[in-house]
Order: sequence, then C-alpha cells, then structure tokens
Amino acid sequence: MRLFFNCLFVFLLGVAATANAQPPAIANPDTYLSDLKKELDVQWPKNRTINLVFHGHSVPAGYWHNHEVHTLESYPNLVLAELKKQYPYAVINVIVTAIGGENSIKGQERFERDVLVHKPDVLFIDYALNDRGAGLEKAKEAWEKMIQSALARNIKIILLTPSPDQRVDILAPGNPLEQHTSQIVKLAETHQLGLMDSYAQFKTVTAKGDLVKYMSHVNHPNLAGHQLIAGELLKWFRK
Repeated sequence: MRLFFNCLFVFLLGVAATANAQPPAIANPDTYLSDLKKELDVQWPKNRTINLVFHGHSVPAGYWHNHEVHTLESYPNLVLAELKKQYPYAVINVIVTAIGGENSIKGQERFERDVLVHKPDVLFIDYALNDRGAGLEKAKEAWEKMIQSALARNIKIILLTPSPDQRVDILAPGNPLEQHTSQIVKLAETHQLGLMDSYAQFKTVTAKGDLVKYMSHVNHPNLAGHQLIAGELLKWFRK
C-alpha cells in the first residue's frame, strides 16, 4: 500500500509540474542582452570589441531602387549610429554578411565560412522575403541549422520577419509572407530567441494606407522603412 501511495505522489508531482510548466516563449527584450549591455558600458582599457553580424538578403545589405546600395542608410548602420549615442564608450563592429537575391538555403551553406568566423556577439537573420521561392519546409531547415550552429557557440540571436513586397497584399490572411512570419515566430519561441517582427510593423503602416512612404522600390524599404526596422531592433539594447 505504501508503494502505491508513493507512486501516486510521484505521479501527482509530475502532473503538477507539467501543469505549471511555461510554454516556450520569445526572449524578453529587457533581459535577453543584459550581459552584453553591461559590456557595452565598459570603458577602456577593460572594454572589448562587440561584433553585431547581420546575415540575410538585399534589405540588410542596403539595396534600394535601380540597384543602388545605400549602406549608411540601411538598418544595420542605423542601429550602429544610435547605439553609439547610447553607448559612447563601446567599440562596436557592424558586420553585414548579406547578399542581394540570396535565400536562407544559400545563406546557410556559407554560414560557418562567412558568419561564424566573425564570432558574433549578436546575430541577426533576415531572409524570409527571399525564402518564398524555396518554400516553408526548406527554409525552416536552413534557419534551424543556422540557429543550432550559433547556439552551440553561445551566440545571441534575433530573428527578423519579412519586410514588405508590394506585390503581396500583407493584409490578406494566409499570404506567403505571413506564412513565413508565422514560421519564424515559432522558431523564436521554440529556441527562446529574440524576435523583431518587421512584418507586423509594416502591416500596421499598410493598414493606414502609408506603405508607399516607407518603400524605395517594390520590395526594398527607403530610409523611413529602414528606420522603422532599426527602431524596433534598438529596443533590444535599451538600458
């Protein structure tokens, strides 16, 4: 009888633990980069170089219309400019490994050679806009491989959902960009990573009829669009 009650007690403890267990969730912007934010405040000679690596396609690379590349007006460098105001003692390298026209499958193939070699403190991945041709399953596999490789090296990761393609009605439920957005959100939840939901931000301005004000090209943001993305990314670095 004692054995029965002992087994029952263990079973009930397991049930209670399961009931109280929190489901996987996106990382908390206030705490995810806490250790790094402390390092960004360290002064010479005790400081070190912080590497922020932006991996993706033409948008983080800074492509606008007519194949012009506006490097200093792209969101990685806008983030750098604002971080230097907030952290004047920090030595920050912004490293852009993005290639125009590339999808996550190609990005994953060169991930170790072109990305991990820089030893990122924070890695930003932005490929969804170009992943539509590859499809959800292949894109997920590529993102998973990059995530796992980075996590194995204790790298902090922030995933970005897609910015707009004006040929896609992002207000239409179930559109291709929304499908990739949902997949990226799930990846962030599963691995408890950072998430910057570009899609949600641009969906809001689209609902107001203002999307054209944020675009330089059919699928490339202008300065206002890049500022929108950068502003959301900077929330992860607030003191």
